[in-house]
Formats: sequence, C-alpha cells, structure tokens
Amino acid sequence: MTAPKIFGIAGWKNSGKTGLAVRLVTEFTRRGYRISTIKHAHHDFDIDKVGADSYRHRQAGAHEVTIVSGTRYAIMHELRGAPEPEFEEILARLAPCDLVLIEGYKREPIPKIEARRLEAANREPLAPSDPHICAIAADHAVSDTSLPVFSLDDTGAIADFIAVAVGLGPPAE
Repeated sequence: MTAPKIFGIAGWKNSGKTGLAVRLVTEFTRRGYRISTIKHAHHDFDIDKVGADSYRHRQAGAHEVTIVSGTRYAIMHELRGAPEPEFEEILARLAPCDLVLIEGYKREPIPKIEARRLEAANREPLAPSDPHICAIAADHAVSDTSLPVFSLDDTGAIADFIAVAVGLGPPAE
C-alpha cells in the first residue's frame, strides 16, 4: 500500500486553520477527491457525552470504545497515562484516501501552508523557522517572504496549489 498524500495547515491559535481546513475539504470533495483529516488538539478534549453508554464504558476503564451505527462509526482510544501517539501511528490508522489534510502538528516535517490572521493569539511568523512551510494564507498583506502568499479566503487557488504540491492526480472513479 502506498503512503497517503498529506498536506498540513499550520498556524497559531485563532489563525484561521480550522476555517481553511473545512473550506479545503469542501473544495476537494466537490472536485471528486476522497479526503481525510487529522486534527491535533493541545488540550484535553472529549467527543463523548457524560452519561452516554459509550462514556460509561470509558469511565469503567475500557481501553477502546467503538460506537457503530448505520451512518458512521467512531473509535475512542483512552491513553490512560500513556504518551500521545506519534503522528505516523495516527496516519497509519486511516483508511485509504486521495489526500489527508492535517490541522495542527505545526512541528511535523510535512509540507504545509501557514495560516495567518490579524486576530491570532500569536502573530510571530512560523515560515522563517520551518522549511516545510511552502506557502502562506493570510487575511492581511504579507511582504516579508519569498513564499507564495494567498488570501486566506481564496480556497480554490489554495486547493490548486496543494494539488500540485502533493502531486494529486485526477480523482479516482
């Protein structure tokens, strides 16, 4: 099996990463591609509801809880003090697809675009110290770089750039 094509979206908190990721998933899906995403959270998160059966299973000590319906399934894996899994381990768990968009993981050595917004919590540019950043998407003028710069809202042009950057061929039928 060949490794999936991957492309990241990096940036500080409130830099527009999630909005860009959602627009890119919509755009690539519209173009006929099968897209998967990985989102890295730097905080404790829970996708389960207190009191739900699956929540009760986890609270009882289950290592993994899988919820399955006719519409979707989800596997929750409790680390229970173990270290966070490596990026490659998470990537290996995904089903085959055309492209995996990565939100977060700003220090991973993968090709990525840096999202910048004036309202971001931190406005220090990441690109100067990260050779894997190959473009910038911003809601303001950026002139201190030789990298391609896109408007944060120019989803079509950003998608075109990513498709070329990862060598994304025509969508599979």
